[in-house]
Amino acid sequence: MTAYEPRASTGYEPRPVARYEPRPIAPAALAELRATDDAGRPCAPYTEAGAGAPLRCCLRGSEPGERIALVSYAPLRRWAAATGAAPGAYDEQGPVFIHAEECAGPDPERPDYPFSRPGALRTVRRYDARGHIVGGRLLEIPAEAEKGFDAAFDEAFADPEVALVHVRAVEYGCLHFEVRRP
Repeated sequence: MTAYEPRASTGYEPRPVARYEPRPIAPAALAELRATDDAGRPCAPYTEAGAGAPLRCCLRGSEPGERIALVSYAPLRRWAAATGAAPGAYDEQGPVFIHAEECAGPDPERPDYPFSRPGALRTVRRYDARGHIVGGRLLEIPAEAEKGFDAAFDEAFADPEVALVHVRAVEYGCLHFEVRRP
């Protein structure tokens, strides 16, 4: 099932999306991270020699020659500031790749979930309105990745306590994208 959903909260144009919208890091947060990351370190851009670093600004893999940076990001921190949540110890930070300069954001034509290679392992971590973890599950991305993610999000949001979900890589623990209650 697809629909057009506005992306006013992220500043990007509408696009056809799966039932749940994978959210990139918001432009205002990216501007801050490109100066100083959430661990207080200055951004250190470099030219990508390989390819495939998962860029959280545009939800795609990097290309050779692009200027990118690996920064520390605390995803709950900005959400908590906007909602009044108090995540306490759950206000963790971790590494994410971003473009070193402003980019166009996610491709408006991308109909599927980002970084969804069949067989890859993801943690689907659930948070309540306080920003506390209220559960999660391991997801091995199936051949029909969209159906697998949709089922995991359906399961998560069936619990009325769940306000948002973070999809993280099992291998590194880093945030891939966020999905909020529809």
